[in-house]
Formats: sequence, C-alpha cells, structure tokens
Amino acid sequence: MTKTVKCPQCGKTVQWVPESKYRPFCSERCKLIDFGAWAKEEHSIPGEPAFDDLMSQELDDTPTRH
Repeated sequence: MTKTVKCPQCGKTVQWVPESKYRPFCSERCKLIDFGAWAKEEHSIPGEPAFDDLMSQELDDTPTRH
C-alpha cells in the first residue's frame, strides 16, 4: 500500500514514493512557492530563536577585525 500526503501548498494528494520528485509537494511550482514564502519570512517556526540574527541592526557598532 502506497502512503499519500497532501501537498502543503495546494492540498493535492501526492504519493510518498521515491519517484515523487518534489514530495511532499505535488510539483516544482508548489515547492518554489513555498520556498519563496520562507525566504520572504511569511512562514516562521514559533518560539524564541536559539541565537541572535548576525545580520541584525541591533548589533553594537564595534568595528570587526578581518
């Protein structure tokens, strides 16, 4: 029996098999839409961050030696 899952982007049923190239997504399009949402920080994992964002503007103004 083949396990199926719902595409996290569109909800279409996807077979969970090695041949399903984009699993858990149904297609490259759905995969890229989801990736773009993460990149734009539209998705997040709840909780406190384990470390401070190194690119944050909240860092002190101490010069860094290279």
